[in-house]
Amino acid sequence: MSSEAIRAPLEPSSYRAPESFDRFVQDLRVAARPGGQPIINPRLFASALSMDIQVLANRAHVHRTTIARAESAEKLQAFLREAIRILAAATDINGNFQDALFWFRNEPISTFDYQTAEQLVSEGRSEDLLRYIRALRAGVVG
Repeated sequence: MSSEAIRAPLEPSSYRAPESFDRFVQDLRVAARPGGQPIINPRLFASALSMDIQVLANRAHVHRTTIARAESAEKLQAFLREAIRILAAATDINGNFQDALFWFRNEPISTFDYQTAEQLVSEGRSEDLLRYIRALRAGVVG
């Protein structure tokens, strides 16, 4: 186990997204409970994207108390995993994680009736979005 893994827990209220995607994913890891799977910290995710907890709950289609009391809830974790997957693809194509964060939350995509990537992930359209990102990378779209 590296000394990096034994660092103090991050405070969601003061957390800001790092410059690199890899560091972001590392920061989001929550140590597994005995016998459990590692999970993504939803409060850090929300803080990194300057997202209100209620907005995150709405996007993940869970009650807001789920984020505090049941952060390992499958529906919440599934949304977070898909969002991270899209952010990884966007970072790969762009090369800049901060730009990918901005794009994910704010930029309307004309191909998808001007919805944002965040809205599309919330609607369960991650695969459509990944196909779009791959097309951008190949130079077919854009």
